[in-house]
Amino acid sequence: MNGGDSNEDTEERRQVMSEVHLGCPPGIYGPHISRFTISVPSEVESSRFNELFKDEESCTEQGIGFDEDGDLLLPRRRQVSRRCFTMKIQHNITSSIPSVGLQVWKAELVLSDFVLHKMCTSTVFDGIVSLELGAGTGLAGLLLARVAEMVFLTDHGDKILDNCVKNIQLNSGVLNHQGVVYVRELDWAHPWPPKVSLDLASQERFSWSSSEVEEVQKASLLLAADVIYSDDLTDALFGILERLMSQGSGKVLYLALEKRYNFSLDDLDVVANGYSHFRSYLREGDSRM
Repeated sequence: MNGGDSNEDTEERRQVMSEVHLGCPPGIYGPHISRFTISVPSEVESSRFNELFKDEESCTEQGIGFDEDGDLLLPRRRQVSRRCFTMKIQHNITSSIPSVGLQVWKAELVLSDFVLHKMCTSTVFDGIVSLELGAGTGLAGLLLARVAEMVFLTDHGDKILDNCVKNIQLNSGVLNHQGVVYVRELDWAHPWPPKVSLDLASQERFSWSSSEVEEVQKASLLLAADVIYSDDLTDALFGILERLMSQGSGKVLYLALEKRYNFSLDDLDVVANGYSHFRSYLREGDSRM
């Protein structure tokens, strides 16, 4: 590394790719719009589905089964279903490490699937206030916004936040939001509550108002997906979680993550040190942070 280089410069130049994007055509850079067709299982009551989503789209439904050995069978799509909808998500195929929120990651898809399941099979998320940490492209929060009263999509950096706003615009007609969606800057290394400006004319685009901070205090649900990939970030995550969850009403956190293995020169083995550091914050049999 040259003497004038810094760690931030190196991270900004180094490009990484989510496993979700493997197989994409080579040479694609910059924003790209993917369409995620989401089929709702037949066991979900029709009244609940029609209440949540516009029933205006046809798609093919693929059944999943298992053979006698327990292996997964993926038959060709045959059945036409109207119990589905399409989400349009703008994202990058690759990004620098500080801008990984511009990509779609596997844990985000898992969390989105969980949110969709809870929405379709219960009313536990109806009318709630929620905040998503490290929202990235905003997929999970956008799904939740269909039943929640208010959703805050938070992340760090104008590029990621601008992309979140774009995805709200792309999907405004698909989900017919009943709730209000805010995109706000939340740097986990900074204090919470954040400083608010009383002068609306001087407010930055993604800054907080005092009324929004009060709404977050009343939030009952926190979401986060794939936010565990460096020890410093993990430390900052648990710091902001402690501040958020110790103020206002009681809150539940749903967090999806991938246990990543890497070869370590210190251990001379393939280990998941990032996951181990995350687990060090958890106490068995204790629901408190």
